[in-house]
Amino acid sequence: MTFETLRWEVDADGVATLTLHRPDQLNAFDLTMAGELEQVFRREARDDAVRAVVVTGAGRAFCAGMDLNASGNVFGLDESLSPTPAEFRASYDEPPYQDGVRDTGGKVTLAIHALPKPVIAAINGPAVGIGATMTLAMDLRLASTKARVGFVFGRLGIVPEAASTWFLPRIVGIQQALEWVYSADILTADQALAGRLVRSLHEPDDLLPAAQELARSFVVNRSPAALGLAKRLLYRNSAAAEPLDAHLSDSLAMYWQSLGDGKEGVAAFLEKRPPVFTGSASDLPDVF
Repeated sequence: MTFETLRWEVDADGVATLTLHRPDQLNAFDLTMAGELEQVFRREARDDAVRAVVVTGAGRAFCAGMDLNASGNVFGLDESLSPTPAEFRASYDEPPYQDGVRDTGGKVTLAIHALPKPVIAAINGPAVGIGATMTLAMDLRLASTKARVGFVFGRLGIVPEAASTWFLPRIVGIQQALEWVYSADILTADQALAGRLVRSLHEPDDLLPAAQELARSFVVNRSPAALGLAKRLLYRNSAAAEPLDAHLSDSLAMYWQSLGDGKEGVAAFLEKRPPVFTGSASDLPDVF
């Protein structure tokens, strides 16, 4: 598949590398990139040949945020509409609200979040605005020592988007999230690590190989179905009202996996051989 703003490659182990590719614009996010990212995570990344996705940027930036040079409403929104919350909730996925009101970054992060496979951000340079918030829907974030991260919405008179008000407090805690949003400062790589936004720091040339190797360690000799279910269980049940909710869903997940890849996993363990799993992330049972 050929994209205008992205590069997409899949290696022999099923680790895909998705590169934001507008290097002359510091990989600034525009409506074309938004549409292509949503397509990748809803179509290409769901191919069973893809086991995990690593996301990085071309050149010296990860993503410099929204491209503010577009004419008209730079966010691509229809300024003639006046939706009430009730109207929007009832019809958010239909015209005119689907494209005229819905946040484009949010449509991307919802697609990332829905992918039942590991997604890792390799933040190689500046990640500002949507460049920062899109990574929050990814499961882990690794960063270059040259990375800079900014939740700079307050400087532009806008609010955090891309469903980041759901993701960010869950990753770093509400106090840290509020401080970063209030200050709208650009964080150094060390500050992002200290605030637990990123998992680890790497020298620039080591970052992408480290992210790819981490992804590989997640998927080689692992059941895609078990990984996909585990991802859904962790995200869903971490926000459940009580542990019974987790017990009911993980009981169903255990039941179905014990009939599927679990049989092969146990047999391979007892026979001291690598497992040959046949389950897929594209055919997960309904456990919620």
